[in-house]
Amino acid sequence: MNIQEYIESGILEQYALGELSEAERADVERLAAEHPQIREELNVITDALGAYAQAHAQAPPAGMRERVLSGWQAAIKHDTGAPESQSAAAPQPQAAPVAESVVRQMPVNQEYTQEAPAARFNWMMAAAVVLLLLSAVGNLLLYTRWKEAESSLAIAQSEQARVASSVQAVQRTLGYRTQELAILRSDQFHSVTLAGMPVAPTARAKVLYNPATRKVYVDVHSLPTPPSGKQYQLWALDNGKPIDAGMLAAATAAGDSLQQMKDVASAQAFAMTVEEAGGSANPTMSTLTVMGKM
Repeated sequence: MNIQEYIESGILEQYALGELSEAERADVERLAAEHPQIREELNVITDALGAYAQAHAQAPPAGMRERVLSGWQAAIKHDTGAPESQSAAAPQPQAAPVAESVVRQMPVNQEYTQEAPAARFNWMMAAAVVLLLLSAVGNLLLYTRWKEAESSLAIAQSEQARVASSVQAVQRTLGYRTQELAILRSDQFHSVTLAGMPVAPTARAKVLYNPATRKVYVDVHSLPTPPSGKQYQLWALDNGKPIDAGMLAAATAAGDSLQQMKDVASAQAFAMTVEEAGGSANPTMSTLTVMGKM
């Protein structure tokens, strides 16, 4: 048996209003005795109906008591046949006060039978709205934290990529330096010191030349900064004939790194001149900056 459905069926209100048959009333009383929840609900209903009846009770009209007593006395005289004059002369016994009881038909409040279910429904709706609002707030907080975490992750990934790029650059530089050190220490390379010429007496550079592999490297110690649009060009002198050995990069001319130049088959000396950017077919002797022999 579903007690809640039984309570909400309205039969307890019908019991309190006296609208049930004897069998139905007996069934309600039996269930109320067996189930405390039904008994409590029935007590609440009867108390509410009693309070309603008391609130709507009306006092009897004035003089009603006297009219009722007079009616009773007239009926008694008629039944006994006593003359009206004698009855008027004879002392009348003092009638005991009659307890007045006015029974007023109590209107049935149809809304009350639905009040309890409606109240429960309203509470359920309010609770559902509160839960919905709490859920929305919780979802908003979770979404905000998720976006913050996503942003932090993106920043961390960007920083990680930057660090990785820096590490790779350092590794490349380290590789270059290791290679340069190996070249500088190799016995297969001839070191040719290039001394400054009259246009730049303090200029210094070094050429590392391997005749077997024809590899040529330049290591600049100090060179004047070339004019805008100009660039240093290395020349290999083979039997007095200048051979283009390549253009120096700006970083190389500044002394930042060792630069590999063009392969040279044979050379007895090396020199540098300042030429137009991109190089020249023949050296400009007036800009001869450094020179050295093997």
